[in-house]
Amino acid sequence: MSDDNSQKSYSYEQAGVSIAAGNALVKAIAPLAKSTARPGADAELGGFGGFFDPRAAGYKDPLLVAANDGVGTKVKLAIDHDRHDQIGIDLVAMCVNDLIVQGAEPLFFLDYFATGKLENGVAERVVASIADGCKISGCALIGGETAEMPGMYAAGDYDLAGFCVGAVERGEQLTGDKVAEGDVLLGLASSGVHSNGYSLVRRLAEDKGWKLNRPALFDPEVLLIDALIAPTRIYVKSLLPFVRPKDGKPARIHALAHITGGGLLENIPRVLPKGLHARIDADAWPQPRLMAFLQAQGHIEPGEMARTFNCGVGMVLAVAADEVASLKADLEAAGETVFTIGTIEAGEKGCTVTGSIETWSAREPWEAVHLG
Repeated sequence: MSDDNSQKSYSYEQAGVSIAAGNALVKAIAPLAKSTARPGADAELGGFGGFFDPRAAGYKDPLLVAANDGVGTKVKLAIDHDRHDQIGIDLVAMCVNDLIVQGAEPLFFLDYFATGKLENGVAERVVASIADGCKISGCALIGGETAEMPGMYAAGDYDLAGFCVGAVERGEQLTGDKVAEGDVLLGLASSGVHSNGYSLVRRLAEDKGWKLNRPALFDPEVLLIDALIAPTRIYVKSLLPFVRPKDGKPARIHALAHITGGGLLENIPRVLPKGLHARIDADAWPQPRLMAFLQAQGHIEPGEMARTFNCGVGMVLAVAADEVASLKADLEAAGETVFTIGTIEAGEKGCTVTGSIETWSAREPWEAVHLG
């Protein structure tokens, strides 16, 4: 019996991978990368790697700090609702916000975009949003990888990963060792859910039958999907001037905690020395109505809420008490919304959140299914 396939000529494209589409994408996104050029990098694409010159960026004896992350299942919301124009900001934010907490300036960024079949229109929109995030944070997009893998992803699906390198002059890094009893905790407002907790958000949306393309009950001026998918706030440029020594004086911020997975309860202790405890008062800042909606819809226990979501605070600063007023004013002038949310006290290393987080979900009548 003859084998019809024995003489068949195979090609990569027949297997589902288009080299031409990949080349076209690189050509299309090259100007996007170029738009992120900064001292130290020209952000040209096309080589096998990207160069960065720390001396051209003004560093004399830098330590390099690296971070990588993704955006979790938030990317599924972007795919399902054709919201590809901001998801790259989340990707950059998750990396650069982790660098600034070390006192490091983000220098350059690389992305990884994986999909079953390359659709350049979608990929270009995603990479354009990555470039937007790089410009917001002041780092250069110097390269990346696009992987077309038939059979690995369902039609239309893709995933993202980001890699960022920053620098801080030796001896100026933030390690948390300067945090002391009596320090005050300041919270910088988040822009929404950011990029953590979306498996729970999507589960609620499915179980409760939310109509995501209808106005949100908590804000009729905004579609629910747009409230849920608002990009993660990037705090780099507003914080960078205050994590560095200036005029012979030490940095005004003793430590920073990026509030991601684990929420306030688990991220703040990561920057505390042994023997110090963070005490947070949830009455100290206004409850975001989106957070109240999520808590009410899921009947989420207070401890679970504080461990899963940022609860309206995306970055926490530990500062000396005599710096609070001036630093708060300077950060507000830089565009941040700042709350005084707690203090550092002696005790077992950890964090306690008290106050109206216990009754947040009872403040708004959002028990009904969100039918729009």
